[in-house]
Amino acid sequence: MADSAESRVEETAAGDAQLEQAERLKAKANDYFNVKDYDNAIKFYTDAIALCADNAIYYGNRSLSYLRTECYGYALADATRALELDKAYIKGYYRRATAKMALGKFKEALKDYETVVKVKPNDKDAKLKYQECSKIVKRKAFERAIASDDSKKSVADALDLDSMAIEDDYTGPKVDNGQVTITFMKELIEWFKDQKKLHRKYAYQILLQVKQSLQKLPSLVEVTIKDGDMITVCGDIHGQYFDLLHIFELNGLPSETNPYVFNGDFVDRGSWSVEVILVLFGFKLLYPDHFHLMRGNHETDNMNQMYGFEGEVKAKYTAQMFDFFSEVFQWLPLAMCINSRVLIMHGGLFSEDGVTLDDIRKIDRNRQPPDSGPMCDLLWSDPQPQPGRSVSKRGVSCQFGPDVSRAFMEQNNLELIIRSHEVKPDGYEVAHDGRCVTVFSAPNYCDQMGNKGSYIHLTAPALKPEFHEFAAVPHPNVKPMAYANALMRMGMM
Repeated sequence: MADSAESRVEETAAGDAQLEQAERLKAKANDYFNVKDYDNAIKFYTDAIALCADNAIYYGNRSLSYLRTECYGYALADATRALELDKAYIKGYYRRATAKMALGKFKEALKDYETVVKVKPNDKDAKLKYQECSKIVKRKAFERAIASDDSKKSVADALDLDSMAIEDDYTGPKVDNGQVTITFMKELIEWFKDQKKLHRKYAYQILLQVKQSLQKLPSLVEVTIKDGDMITVCGDIHGQYFDLLHIFELNGLPSETNPYVFNGDFVDRGSWSVEVILVLFGFKLLYPDHFHLMRGNHETDNMNQMYGFEGEVKAKYTAQMFDFFSEVFQWLPLAMCINSRVLIMHGGLFSEDGVTLDDIRKIDRNRQPPDSGPMCDLLWSDPQPQPGRSVSKRGVSCQFGPDVSRAFMEQNNLELIIRSHEVKPDGYEVAHDGRCVTVFSAPNYCDQMGNKGSYIHLTAPALKPEFHEFAAVPHPNVKPMAYANALMRMGMM
């Protein structure tokens, strides 16, 4: 009996020591979180969980860190685990609802907000979130109810540009004779720098012409670069207009002798997405064979409704204009292949083996992306260091290892994959034994991540990536997410 009592005392002492150590790790993680070093915060919350796997708060805190790094799948799993451990843990419902909102699971998010309101009926923040989420669910239901063949008609069919008058007090850039020129583009860049708006007639003209141009392109664009020629590849811009201009200052304006690829996620989060996309579309019209735009996961309706682009277009123009942007986005190509050796896409490789370049060519891209399959993977997947595939940290598509990259590239006779989609401290990352490169071109992302941006030079014949880092530049006093859905602007608790 004495031995058994003694052993219980020892177990209790060991348990107390473990808990103390876990609490120290949590405190360290909190410190990292408070200085926005979310990767280290996640590491130390994970270490705390390894010592005390039944503590709901550790999972809840890690869930919030995952939300800040856009790992919505992981955030959802952690919040769910926290609630399994403690059904009364209110922050768990908040965080799970936020992750569900980010993943477009609005009805499920509404149930979590409803739980919070029942438990805390006097919580104003909870009420606001519940009401906002309820509005989205009702709007989605209404949109489904009125959907018909008429809704598939193009906005272009309803436009009468000839009768769209240019007011006498408009002194901005003009599209003469329907043609975008380099003079127009230079004037447009300066006009937008001064926080002024392009006349709606010219914005519609650009959209009409870009749609016609993109419709002619295949889902996999294939280009050949002559020996000695160079192309610049840029990653996510996310509405950071003044950083986009900084790229042009550092690397030169686009031209037939200075070609560019912009690899998706032009819009959302940053509050100058309209300016970014109109400048990019203008250069696409000016240099159709030397300026290339790939679709990102944020050139989609669900993302635009949550992260700001829809709200921004409606604030600066109209709902009809947003609908037209949505149409145009559906025609953006999904991937690009240079000299049959370098493949560029926004997200990454596939959830299943055996996908070929011909499979990419055959994708019907004129739609909102599905929840799975090659089109989804091209926009959403991410590389991982370990072999094989894993469930995506984002809750969409998958993560793929170096063996997956190697097999895909051997099957398709490729030497390099360039993708974007992820913030990196230096603006880029080389992974999978040099086969898979990430490039991200939005420095100090959302004014808080502290990362550098980068772009890549590829020069034929070698096509070896040369990385060029750059820092964020000052911008007018408009915060990121200024036009985002109210739920994404409210605190995550």
